[in-house]
Amino acid sequence: MSALGNSIGRGAASAFVLAAVVLAGCAAKLPAPGEIHDPYEAENRETHDMNKRLDQAMFKEGSGGPPGPIGQAVSNLRNNLGLPRMVVNSTLQLRPEPAAKNTLRFAINTTLGIGGIFDPAGHWFGLTEETTDFGETLHVWGVGEGNYVELPVIGPSTERDAVGRFVDLLIDPALLLANGEEKAAILALRIAARSVDRKRYAATVNSILYDSADSYAQSRLLYLQNRRFELGGDAATEAELFDPYEDPYAE
Repeated sequence: MSALGNSIGRGAASAFVLAAVVLAGCAAKLPAPGEIHDPYEAENRETHDMNKRLDQAMFKEGSGGPPGPIGQAVSNLRNNLGLPRMVVNSTLQLRPEPAAKNTLRFAINTTLGIGGIFDPAGHWFGLTEETTDFGETLHVWGVGEGNYVELPVIGPSTERDAVGRFVDLLIDPALLLANGEEKAAILALRIAARSVDRKRYAATVNSILYDSADSYAQSRLLYLQNRRFELGGDAATEAELFDPYEDPYAE
């Protein structure tokens, strides 16, 4: 436990340094509802086109639909391993209730769920995942979302969330406690779960990326609407929202 505490402490210290940098760059960029800051649109569109080519090569011709037992097990394992990171973030946000709920969910699924392959916490006890990340932690601390950016492979993001993704890797207990081979296995699991998510939403994602008149603008709008709604800062209704880039590491 002391090793975990020291590792998380070092990760949290790095997170605070990065947060300070982001705060300096993004604090003034608090968009009004519906406003989009995209000064890097030309570069973002190039990245978007690259992401589309990669997606088309890997997924477009494949069948979609609900995952089979193996795919569901992969998703469950990914989700379970992500819970300690969410506990850390909820703690940094001074939100003890979701931290306690995710801790209990992790304990039940790791034991009764055979490491997280199954989800008895959700099915038997109604303990659903309280999703959060360091991007939300920065939001709670008052950091603005900054400019819109499209990241290679990952897809739509903002400057704040891009930094949040990196910091999540630094403070993730699952990675901090793992050795080199275990870290590689965890990252491979998350990539595999990302593929399962992509196939699960194949019809909708294909419609956005390949049937839209401007897939870049459509993806940007959907991402920002969903993210702002998640953080309580957008007036859109929940029924209007869909996230075609559900957390890849969910990172």
